[in-house]
Amino acid sequence: MAGTRRHGAGRGRPTLEEVAARAGVGRGTVSRVINGSPRVSDRTRTAVEQAVAELGYVPNRVARALAANRADAVALVIPEPETRLFAEPYFSDIIRGVGAELADTDLQLLLTLIRTPKERQRLADYLSAHRVDGVLLVSVHADDPLPDLLERIEMPAVLSGRRSAHESVPYVDSDNTGGAQSAVEHLIGRGRSTVATITGPLDMYVAQCRLEGYGAAVRAAGREVEPELVASADFTEEGGRRAMRQLLDQRPDLDGVFAASDVMAAGARQVLRESGRRVPDDVALVGFEDSAVARHMDPPLTSVRQATEEMGRAMVRVLLEEIEGLSDRTSKRPQMVLPTQLVRRESS
Repeated sequence: MAGTRRHGAGRGRPTLEEVAARAGVGRGTVSRVINGSPRVSDRTRTAVEQAVAELGYVPNRVARALAANRADAVALVIPEPETRLFAEPYFSDIIRGVGAELADTDLQLLLTLIRTPKERQRLADYLSAHRVDGVLLVSVHADDPLPDLLERIEMPAVLSGRRSAHESVPYVDSDNTGGAQSAVEHLIGRGRSTVATITGPLDMYVAQCRLEGYGAAVRAAGREVEPELVASADFTEEGGRRAMRQLLDQRPDLDGVFAASDVMAAGARQVLRESGRRVPDDVALVGFEDSAVARHMDPPLTSVRQATEEMGRAMVRVLLEEIEGLSDRTSKRPQMVLPTQLVRRESS
């Protein structure tokens, strides 16, 4: 019958006003129901929902976003060059987790790389105009001004990791200190007497924590942390190669290495092989992340597993709470530290 048919194909999209007329309520009431407002009676909500179904009304997301002063988008910001983005499984796992958690929402994901000061300034201007509803920030260095900017403009944000032990911005992190300590304790427990470490860039708190875990395990075994057994790198494969050469020059007698990432461990393994050292017979090797790199190395790499994809998912959950104002900004901000686990393989 014409009176109960869905809106005809030739008449264009049903409007909010037509839904209101069909339900016998005002336009504002329909808007409140569509946006999930609790300030509507069950009877009225049912009437509006029935009118929406009968007319085949589809809300205009752009109009809804404008009315709510929302962009319906979040930015995933990675202040690293694309060479690192595509070379390191950490970033792809974070992106996979973020995308999976956002899949059931109406939010668009904008991926932004920052490689130059000009790009950083352009992003700062973009974010200051509130063209996104929130920001997920990955790979944070201690001197990065972006977290402070986000706080200043009151932009909901969540960090992957943190800048220091006193981070004020909400974050999701891994137990980097405990994971590193378990890796080095494993090497010492396997009878290795001269254990070195390859750190990440020490302007990143994650690298500081993994170095701290190394030191804690060494001291717990009654040994001193020797400077010539510590070489800093940058979480890249080439950085791992350079650091491994440095360590072999300084301490050719080393028999164990903890690399603060699987990618750096892969670089270290190449140098050990070139120098005629067998893994694990001459030098035992352990990484951190338990990425695909670890599983595909020869021999397969013992590594500290961190739930990187789950970190991405958790970051989204925290950000959505921040966007919806569910977190009390006057109280302690959301801070989440996920556990790690040592996965033993043939390299150690």
